[in-house]
Amino acid sequence: MADTQQADPKAERTAARLAKQISSFSKAHGGAEGQVAYLGERGARIVLVGEDGNWGDLVAPSYEIAEKAVEKSGITRHESFDGEFAAKVKTGRYEWSRMAGIQVGGPKNS
Repeated sequence: MADTQQADPKAERTAARLAKQISSFSKAHGGAEGQVAYLGERGARIVLVGEDGNWGDLVAPSYEIAEKAVEKSGITRHESFDGEFAAKVKTGRYEWSRMAGIQVGGPKNS
């Protein structure tokens, strides 16, 4: 029996656009790995970590679109952001200052 479910063209375009951004990040950072995190009604967050330790993220309108984008990009996907994967992230002065400013009343980034 044939699959009668049609792919949503808008979702396909969104996944393709995100996949292109993921691939661009990967190319710029010597490769990349990622993890998809559910954000509730807002969709899903795709966290990317480059081989050079730089990181970034993208937000997809749904978990399914995020999964499809990561799959299309061809990067390695992790189920959770911990262990060896999390240890690859390099943080600098900006991140530490920003975290302290937000969470414990440290210096502001203004």
